[in-house]
Amino acid sequence: MAKSQQRDYYDVLGVSRTASVDEIKSAYRKCALKWHPDRNPENKADAEVKFRESTEAYSILSDQQKRQIYDTYGHAGLSGAGGAGVDFNGTIFQDFHDIFGDFFGFEDMFSSGRGRGRGRTQRGADLRYDMTLTFEEASAGVATKVKLPRQEYCEACNGTGAKKGTGVVACQTCAGRGQLAYQQGFFTITRTCPQCQGAGQIVRERCPECRGQGRIEREKTIELRIPPGVDTGTRLRVAGEGEPGPNGGPPGDLYVVLDVKEHSFFERRGADLYCTIPVSIAQATLGTEMQVPGLNGEERLKIPEGTQSGAVFRLKGKGLADPRGGGKGDLYYHVRVLTPTKLTREQRKMMEELGSSLKVDNKPAERNSSIFDKVKDIFG
Repeated sequence: MAKSQQRDYYDVLGVSRTASVDEIKSAYRKCALKWHPDRNPENKADAEVKFRESTEAYSILSDQQKRQIYDTYGHAGLSGAGGAGVDFNGTIFQDFHDIFGDFFGFEDMFSSGRGRGRGRTQRGADLRYDMTLTFEEASAGVATKVKLPRQEYCEACNGTGAKKGTGVVACQTCAGRGQLAYQQGFFTITRTCPQCQGAGQIVRERCPECRGQGRIEREKTIELRIPPGVDTGTRLRVAGEGEPGPNGGPPGDLYVVLDVKEHSFFERRGADLYCTIPVSIAQATLGTEMQVPGLNGEERLKIPEGTQSGAVFRLKGKGLADPRGGGKGDLYYHVRVLTPTKLTREQRKMMEELGSSLKVDNKPAERNSSIFDKVKDIFG
């Protein structure tokens, strides 16, 4: 369309300059339905011009960056050197199909009739691998290997599915396009060719190794590095280790989903760890120092004199590593004072003497809270 004939894009779609993206999309749908050449058989040439004009307007106004350039500089800003330009590419085709589905043969109108099936590369499928780790492996991180069954190109036929020396031929049903067009009233509906399943080509003789599939399932060993501190549900992406793409397309990715077993006495919350430590009445009353379990061997914990049951102590930086690089969590010890259940005659006598010398106001205590609430109250 010549610059002298270019109309204001907002006028083309019949929307205001403050129209939202949804309003622009709705207006474009109405224009496309109105001006599609299949709905204007008596004046197809003029309808096609208006159809392209409305599509061009939509391609600019639906793109935030291009719309800003157009609002500032007009058509000159789009056509100048380094400008955004108008490009009827795959993005516009996808937008159109999002609005109308396969209602029109839209891509053919702007692509000079090029085939949609033959030669189009596609990204391969992603794969998922579920891995179980022990708590210790997740804590320290681990380098491991996994054997992954996946589809790979057949070497005998180079992925074509054809017997060596026979090759492939264009599908006669769709003339190599991969799709068939059907006229229904004003509309042209395209569907995947049932003969070639959209490939646009037919195998003369099937490869005996892969039975015409072009792929063979093989087992590949992949090295993995699990970072320290991962948790159940962590998903690791290994780029390019998925299945190969059709027609020479790029491979998909491999996603390793982790499941971490629980520890026998450590409980984790994010990068922090919690552990309950039993102490005697004497230790809690008089105070003590003791060796307690940690992630990397034993830790030394000081219990001050007069410690009450339920007290929580923190060892900073002794928790799990943050796999995203945020440092280490903390290790919390929840003290539980044990009351003896069986006493010797001598022990009972000593406790009675101690009890008579200690006075306690036996009023109702406040409602107990969880260890996590206690930690929040103490260290929050």
